[in-house]
Amino acid sequence: MPTVLRIGPYRFHFYSGENREPPHVHIARDQIEAKYWLRPVRLASNFGFKPAELARIRRHVTEHCDELVAAYVRFHVR
Repeated sequence: MPTVLRIGPYRFHFYSGENREPPHVHIARDQIEAKYWLRPVRLASNFGFKPAELARIRRHVTEHCDELVAAYVRFHVR
């Protein structure tokens, strides 16, 4: 599971074997995680983040969306 971006306490990463899904990124902090679709940016799943923190993460995903999509393609479309 490669880490493609770190911002503060957040680690943005992918899992292998998820290339049958639309482009997305997983965001982890401590033992909690969320998943965001990238086109368009929207929450796919949440396992522990509170709403205010999800809003902060969404801003990061939106700001770095092009970079995250490019990394997703590099990782999953070989």
